[in-house]
Amino acid sequence: MAEKITPRTEDFPQWYQDVVLQAKLADYSPVKGCMVIRPNGYSIWERIQQEMNRRIKDAGVRNAYFPMFIPESFLTKEAEHVEGFAPEVAVVTYAGGKDLEEKLVVRPTSETIINSMFAKWVQSYRDLPLLINQWANVVRWEMRTRLFLRTTEFLWQEGHTCHSTLEEAEEFTIRMLKMYHEFAENVLAMPVIPGRKSDSEKFAGALRTFTIEAMMQDGKALQAGTSHNLSDNFAKAFETKFLDKDGKQKHVYQTSWGVSTRLIGGMIMTHSDDKGLVLPPMLADTHVVIVPIVPKANLAPAVYEAADKLAAQIKENAAVLGLPYQVRVHVDKDETKQAGWKFHEYELIGIPVRIELGPRDIEKQQAVFTRRDKGVKEFIPLAELPSKIGAELAAMQKELLEKARAHREQNTHDVDSYDAFKSMLEEKGGFYRVPWGLDRDAEAAIKTETKATLRCFLLDESNEPVKTSKPCFKTGKKDGNVIAIFARAY
Repeated sequence: MAEKITPRTEDFPQWYQDVVLQAKLADYSPVKGCMVIRPNGYSIWERIQQEMNRRIKDAGVRNAYFPMFIPESFLTKEAEHVEGFAPEVAVVTYAGGKDLEEKLVVRPTSETIINSMFAKWVQSYRDLPLLINQWANVVRWEMRTRLFLRTTEFLWQEGHTCHSTLEEAEEFTIRMLKMYHEFAENVLAMPVIPGRKSDSEKFAGALRTFTIEAMMQDGKALQAGTSHNLSDNFAKAFETKFLDKDGKQKHVYQTSWGVSTRLIGGMIMTHSDDKGLVLPPMLADTHVVIVPIVPKANLAPAVYEAADKLAAQIKENAAVLGLPYQVRVHVDKDETKQAGWKFHEYELIGIPVRIELGPRDIEKQQAVFTRRDKGVKEFIPLAELPSKIGAELAAMQKELLEKARAHREQNTHDVDSYDAFKSMLEEKGGFYRVPWGLDRDAEAAIKTETKATLRCFLLDESNEPVKTSKPCFKTGKKDGNVIAIFARAY
């Protein structure tokens, strides 16, 4: 049986690590800073891939794959880009028994290598828009790592597109931002705030970066996904041009956008508890586990038969409910483990629904039903269980989102004073909506003084930063201010 999980109120970072390790989601690699994603964790990533891939393809984007090795000269072509990634880059200098003529960068992101191909593929306006995505690993040499949240190597999807105008690029950037917003809330049940990054926090080489920001149970922010309008910055560096309808050669305008295995860490810190993982049904590999209770060996056949029958009924009933996934049911007939051990294990790994079924239950035509997020045992007639399961899974998905959203709202504070901000941040943590004067030096000062960062500018209906007439909470500047979110973050 797993060791006791550190309570969240006692040590939240240790609690998170305990859940990841004890729920067998990931483990530490022999290579410092890297992780091994175990089957329990990888099944979640597979579900994320399946759901995200469908949305990406619905947007007209096609999957491709590009090399993980990038000529060092490519990275230096876009000045902001190389400066932004230089501290995190891993470089190959020796291979095949000799020093390389040109060093190779291990992919930290793929704008440069993909642009080298776009420059070959795009010749005419007829080739646009060009919409490409890849599922890949990337390497960023992080100094301080944490499983799923920040590791030297991680998995992600990265979309890259070319458009004929800046307006089309901006429209697609926002479309992907909205897709991430919908995905985070409807699949991960993780409420997020869509917004725009400040110039100091935007992606290296981008014109504008948009983000979705989530609040974890400890009140800290997590950047859960980003969408970048690259304008023609990379196109100019790589001479990615097209012949337009007017007969003139023009640079393309581009976007890039991505989410990573960090989503798994965000999901864990949004929903889980001191018993272990709480998993939204949309991400579950197994939705229902039936644990037969067999006090005597001679009773096993009848109990197993009843459990198998119930499992079949649950799957048959769920198939006609229109759930966006196939309900998977496991009957645990492992006779080497006690029922109590199984209950603990299934709570730990986050199976959404557990059903207990023994000889007395069969006599009474009932079973014990427990939903993982509520942890309350109910005696339910066997005849009602199959129809109850689908409804409960749908309710659990919805209620996890509602609970997380309520937590975010309770821990989001409107402040107009920097002194009040500092005081409340130390006392409560959470998100702070403030009037902001777009001052880069003031932003850096706040980060130094409080360890809080500007997470994003809130957006209006036209996807521009929300304006306010209030003076900046830090500098007192009166005009041209916007509403921003500040928070400490992962």
